[in-house]
Amino acid sequence: MLRRTMIKLAGGLPLMSIPARGQPYRRVRPGEAGWPSAAEWKDLDSGLGGRLVEVRSPIAACRRAPDSADCAATFRTLKNPWAIRDSVALTQTSGWADAWASAPSVYAVSARDASEVSAAVKFARTHCLRLAVKGAGHSYQGTSNAPDSLLIWTRPMDRIELHDAFVPRGSNAAPQAAVSLGAGVVWGDAYAAVSKAGRYVQGGGCLTVGVAGLIQSGGFGSFSKRYGLAAASLLEAEVVTADGEVRIANAGSDPDLFWGLKGGGGGSLGVVTRVTLKTHELPPLFGAAFGAVKATSDAAFRRLIERFMTFYRDSLFNPTWGETVSFRPDNVLEVSMVFQGLDQSRAAAVWQPFLAWMRDQGGDYAVVQPPLFIHVPAASLWDAAFLKQNAPEMVLSDERPGASATNIFWKANLNEAGWFLHAYQSTWLPAALLANDRRAGLSDALFDSSRHRRLALHFNKGLAGAPPEAVAAARDTATNPVVTEAFALAISAAEGPPAFVGVAGHEPDLARARREAGDVAAAMGALRKVVPNPGAYVSESNYFEADWQKAFWGTNYPRLRAVKDKYDPAGLFFVHHGVGSEDWSPDGFTRRG
Repeated sequence: MLRRTMIKLAGGLPLMSIPARGQPYRRVRPGEAGWPSAAEWKDLDSGLGGRLVEVRSPIAACRRAPDSADCAATFRTLKNPWAIRDSVALTQTSGWADAWASAPSVYAVSARDASEVSAAVKFARTHCLRLAVKGAGHSYQGTSNAPDSLLIWTRPMDRIELHDAFVPRGSNAAPQAAVSLGAGVVWGDAYAAVSKAGRYVQGGGCLTVGVAGLIQSGGFGSFSKRYGLAAASLLEAEVVTADGEVRIANAGSDPDLFWGLKGGGGGSLGVVTRVTLKTHELPPLFGAAFGAVKATSDAAFRRLIERFMTFYRDSLFNPTWGETVSFRPDNVLEVSMVFQGLDQSRAAAVWQPFLAWMRDQGGDYAVVQPPLFIHVPAASLWDAAFLKQNAPEMVLSDERPGASATNIFWKANLNEAGWFLHAYQSTWLPAALLANDRRAGLSDALFDSSRHRRLALHFNKGLAGAPPEAVAAARDTATNPVVTEAFALAISAAEGPPAFVGVAGHEPDLARARREAGDVAAAMGALRKVVPNPGAYVSESNYFEADWQKAFWGTNYPRLRAVKDKYDPAGLFFVHHGVGSEDWSPDGFTRRG
């Protein structure tokens, strides 16, 4: 009965007449004329079967009593990504200096399915409300929250369905193995379910990132050098568009929307409620390589960088290897890479020429972290019980009373839980820089960059060197095409612990933040001197990116803008630096005339 009432309500809401693009228009805030009355909110809640949540921020309580036990518990929560995921009021990033601060919506719809999302979309459209969408809340840009808004919270949509022979709706394509994931599923759960069935799905590296947001951003995981973009595996998406329609988008149905959802950025084209992704054959083994070495002089570090880049090109620039190598201001080269299809002895053998070269340099290099190579059965990489028993130093658990024993996350991601960003920039590095006549220039630029701030090369986030089929599939997404010619994504960042203005003892250190933001800008500026066409990954990018349309989507942006104008001509969906956001004020409330 409640469901029928909700559907009736959603279908009966009149769509307001929104002025056409280019004409001034302003969304409504609480307390202003036009904000829904208490009775109207109650009617929405009744139609949704009690799914409307009046959001209360625990940070507000901290401002009143920063020394209280409740406030201490809140800041412990902010170091647990699973707990943040389960809070409608919190986000995985607490803010960005001089950019944004995490602040909750006024109300949230805890949506169980697309029909409830549709009701929320129609209500927001009718009442001129600012909409926000949160899955797991991992957006660095602050797109998982918006003050004075109605939030669509997809957390309850956590169904996982495996398919032996999936065919997209209305398609004559050959059946293939796939998995359907609700928008509230996180990658740790998706990997565990799919690998238990003997298959692999390409997703993100962080276990608590939401599936829907990652697909819409393009999506890289630890093994993207082998399997490509996560978005390129999309076979079908269920999505609610600005008119409140629930659409099934695939290559044959709404193909332009389907293309836009593959890397066009989350929250701009609609609310994705389910994705179906093709799965791959699971390799026998996954593994990791760790180590760190310190050069005794700047000159030795410069030589080390050049030697490593030569070694990378000759031995690691292939689908087998991924993840990162970092260059630090203290002249340390840090390795944290992954591999697939090799055991630890074969992986170690690949590195022997590079390690032998270092040993032959006399006292120029000192080992900081001895080389370590490990492998695990591929089916066990996301098995919580296996990891707790065999690699307890690599994972942390959700320690809340009653939490699922499968709620684990990589210890390496702990720093990101609740962090307050000071700066974050990225740029793709074209594979042409690895050529003999340009490699020295690249190495010099990497050295110059490392003088200012730590710089990391994420080899799995550049698709040059990937299998031809993975590169071709990436070209059929909205992601900036330069990714197909890049061997790595370079990232430099700075951050502090969870911080909120007005909470004594947890205020952001803005002086430090601005100083470190200058260091990051200098580091990336030095590197970009050798990058003729610097693109940036939309999910890991500078909040203040000046030419963001070109940086995030390159030559694909005009096509993306056409998709936006077709499915959301009035601009109901807004996120910072999302498609069409140039038409709006920075807070998304006022359309520019």
